[in-house]
Amino acid sequence: MRNNKKITQLSFLFLYSILFSMCVPKQQEMKPNLVFVFPDQMRGQAMGFLNEEKVITPVLDKFAEESIYFSQAVANYPVCSPTRAMMMTGQAPHNNGVISNCYNISAQFGVELKESAICWSDILKKQGYSLGYIGKWHLDAPYEPYIDCSNNKGKWKWNEWCPPHRRHGFDYWHAYGTYNDHLNPMYWSTDASRHDFKYVDQWGPEYEADRAIDFIKTRDKTKPFGLVVSMNPPHTPYHLVPFKYKEKYEAIDVEDLVQKPNIPDKVSPMGKHYREHIKDYYAAITGIDEQFGRILEALEEEGISGNTIVVFTSDHGDCIGTHHLKTKNNYYEESMRVPLLIRYPGKLKSGTNNLLISTTDLYPTILGLMGMEELIPAKVDGTNLSSLLTLESGEKPSSQWYMKVPVGNPSQGIRGVRTERYTFIVELDNSNQMRKVLFDRETDPYQLKNIANTNQQLEEELMAELKSWLIKNNDPWIKHFDLP
Repeated sequence: MRNNKKITQLSFLFLYSILFSMCVPKQQEMKPNLVFVFPDQMRGQAMGFLNEEKVITPVLDKFAEESIYFSQAVANYPVCSPTRAMMMTGQAPHNNGVISNCYNISAQFGVELKESAICWSDILKKQGYSLGYIGKWHLDAPYEPYIDCSNNKGKWKWNEWCPPHRRHGFDYWHAYGTYNDHLNPMYWSTDASRHDFKYVDQWGPEYEADRAIDFIKTRDKTKPFGLVVSMNPPHTPYHLVPFKYKEKYEAIDVEDLVQKPNIPDKVSPMGKHYREHIKDYYAAITGIDEQFGRILEALEEEGISGNTIVVFTSDHGDCIGTHHLKTKNNYYEESMRVPLLIRYPGKLKSGTNNLLISTTDLYPTILGLMGMEELIPAKVDGTNLSSLLTLESGEKPSSQWYMKVPVGNPSQGIRGVRTERYTFIVELDNSNQMRKVLFDRETDPYQLKNIANTNQQLEEELMAELKSWLIKNNDPWIKHFDLP
């Protein structure tokens, strides 16, 4: 009798374990998670493992050993809102409508992420993902009465609330439009109304890492998840960074950080600017590195690192005075080149990859890595490069495109191409006069000598490459090829 009872109990436990395993998906059966971390205005050269700049990034140094590091990744339009819109839609600015930064001047031209856009997050949402967005968004047009905050006090109004119906599938929301007080940032939570934001007495990236860790630990564990952590530093103002990161650079002679020949001398305005801010810029990156490490630790603690794609990148770089230019939105390497590292254990082999990958390629490539290639919309302009990363097969891009658009005048401005060796730029002024810039980055890595008009055959080849991009991107700038 006792034996029969024991057999019955064992049978019940066996049946229960089967039913439980059916209800709770095993990690290897789950769709991959996605964690997308991107600080704002972090140039691609500023990571310690590259030995290009004396910046302290122990977490990224280790992460690079576990990831694919893309040494030639660029932001095609290196300024905030256009890059963010390209990341979210996989489309070029003329096709997604975000052809300049989202602020009160561009708002009159309808510049903001369209509610009708099919973002990668919309696709993941339909696939049953839990989605979270934390930090800077900057894809909504400010409107009157403007939000009462410091970023909206001057002539230009920047910050705006993103209502739930415009969040493209993100069901957890702890974000803001654009707000630059890094030591006292503001946020709208998921259910907050437009005027119901709160300020936080904590450095933005640290607070955002806290929220990311909470999301990872309290998520619905029966679902895969996608999480974006969009940190504002090392964006200006550079000095708004905790002292514990600043002190790591106190003993360093600033002139030891000013070794590149494209940094102006110390008597020039931009040379002074560089020397005044470079330590704080590096300090912010060191702080971001630490917070990124905390997020990675949370994935480890939850036992999900092996099934999580982690992407670390930025929306653009920062000159900080190099080439006598203050920040970004230009065609120099300090502005265009961005960090890009992707880790997917067991799926991607770590190492350095010199693929000419661009902002618009991230959307289709990540969906490709997640096994959702068939769900990539036809309207996506970027290229799915996932087979090049997993199978080492497929056609490699021969170049990357560049653009800069005057607000309200999308058929003007600057266009260009960047190949493995050359950066070729064509600029039009208001009278449609054409100016060309050509750098040979192999012989002139700091882009000091414009060699335009010295090699006609090369320029014709690069102009043809540019024309093909204009056609592909549906860029109205193509009409200027009829000019003499």
